[in-house]
Amino acid sequence: MGSGFSSSQLTPTASIRRAARIAAAGVGFTFIVILVGVWTRLSDAGLGCPDWPGCYGSLVVPSADRAADFAPDIPLEPFKAWVEMFHRYIASGLGLVALTLTWMAWRMHRVEGYPVFASFMLLLVICLQGAFGAWTVTLKLWPQVVTLHLLGGFSVLGIFFWLYLRLAGCLKGQVQRRRPPVLWWLVGLVLVGQVALGGWTSSNYAGIACTGFPTCNQEWWPSYMDFDEGFHLTQEVGPNYLHGQLHAGARTAIHYTHRLGALALGVALFLLFISYRHQRKARGALLSALVVYAVQISLGIILVLFSLPLSVALLHTAGAALLLLILLNAGWRLGAIQSSMSSMIYKKVAHA
Repeated sequence: MGSGFSSSQLTPTASIRRAARIAAAGVGFTFIVILVGVWTRLSDAGLGCPDWPGCYGSLVVPSADRAADFAPDIPLEPFKAWVEMFHRYIASGLGLVALTLTWMAWRMHRVEGYPVFASFMLLLVICLQGAFGAWTVTLKLWPQVVTLHLLGGFSVLGIFFWLYLRLAGCLKGQVQRRRPPVLWWLVGLVLVGQVALGGWTSSNYAGIACTGFPTCNQEWWPSYMDFDEGFHLTQEVGPNYLHGQLHAGARTAIHYTHRLGALALGVALFLLFISYRHQRKARGALLSALVVYAVQISLGIILVLFSLPLSVALLHTAGAALLLLILLNAGWRLGAIQSSMSSMIYKKVAHA
């Protein structure tokens, strides 16, 4: 065949269908890895193993005696160590999924419309995620690295999902590039910024720096906020950021900025919905984004009022990840509309 497949191999269509299924599984797998990572952080297990990639020099959690020989000053806490290692094990599985999709992309690179670049980009980002995972441990939960690690996880989730959409489009013969509108890109940028603020809030242990809602510490604009210290991105590394190093004013500034970011995201999502509510193909996704956003706000309020219950924090992260997927789906659909309109305009000009 023209694409270089022998009779003993899968046809291009069958290979694309298989790749789409693997990408869809990767979306679900990444979702789980992100939540396990959050569970690891919130259960204070991020430093359950003081080294990387092993745990006290072993590939599995060792005995207390062996751990004491490896790191006498860091006593073993078996539960936290197993939580940390479980996170590492399943995160490694994502690398195998990405390698599989990259190998398939290399085999299918002559097939028109196959997302080769996205497949290789996925592998690259997962490799970077592995590096950030190592630095999270070796730099003792440095907030900058922890936040970038969270953004990396969301990037992997987004690439897996976009790859799935591209592969599903290939199966339908939709090989034309999707170009979402500028407003969609702006909303996506606000969402990424809000996720980053969420990671910065969590990694600096500022989740309950504001008590009460809608006010913060009984003030609409807290009088004690230190934005310079709260967003000092070049702070020194170490010694250990477990439970945070910032004073109350800096944490309050971080928390309050996260609240303002949530407000900005709500406005952005509403404007996107209003602008494209008449587009039938995208209306459902845009409305779903608003619904998930409303749930996210409710979960955020519960987190503040009830001092960060673990189950609600996990749901809050899951909601952010779901919102990312819905926004990507909306972008895919809006991109199809934009591409169709551009094609129609080109044809009218060509026949003029």
